[in-house]
Amino acid sequence: MERNKQIKINHYADGTTSVLRKAVVYTTLRFYQRSDVLYQLTQVFCQRYLPKYGDRTVDQMIQAARSTKQNIAEGSSDGQTSMEVEIKLLGIARGSNLELLEDYQDYLKRHGQSEWKGTNPRFEGLHDFCREHSLYKDYQPLFPNMNDTELANMAICLCHQIDSALTKYIEKKDREFTTEGGIRERMTAARLEQRNTQKETIAKQAAEIDSLRRQLQAAQAEIARLKAALDL
Repeated sequence: MERNKQIKINHYADGTTSVLRKAVVYTTLRFYQRSDVLYQLTQVFCQRYLPKYGDRTVDQMIQAARSTKQNIAEGSSDGQTSMEVEIKLLGIARGSNLELLEDYQDYLKRHGQSEWKGTNPRFEGLHDFCREHSLYKDYQPLFPNMNDTELANMAICLCHQIDSALTKYIEKKDREFTTEGGIRERMTAARLEQRNTQKETIAKQAAEIDSLRRQLQAAQAEIARLKAALDL
């Protein structure tokens, strides 16, 4: 019973209790927006720099990028009814993102190119740009003029930022689940709230009826008094 008090219950416009959690508009999540940029970037990178045939890496990278984006979208949507499913799908998204990160790092190693880090003069500018921008429209004009090293390092930077944000978001959802429970707990809490609301309504109506009854008795007594006075 104590646990139910911690559950945030939503209501419809007419006041009816809802078991659904508040919807998350996943397209506004910056890590989702970055995952969309990463998916588009990966398409460009694979088409431009990887063999079109005979290399499974192309399919694996595109699928990993797509899995990251799609599982964030699906997990956020399913979270209205099942936080367990949401956490699971977000975990899959994080795993796919890390898989893609390794693919880009492997590409740089195979081609004798370096991954930009804190000591590289270009790292800070790239990191700041990716941190300040999360929409595809900000990145798309840059792609045609970037070489494979630049695209790979941009993808790696996005992967790191997505992973950091996803890790924190999953932890937040895990804490919410620990506090609020899943759909069964929400259904129980919603039913209890609805039942308590009905009891409160019945008690209020009973009090109003009792008040009206007393007013009626008082009025009847006053009428009887007036009749007695007239008879005199």
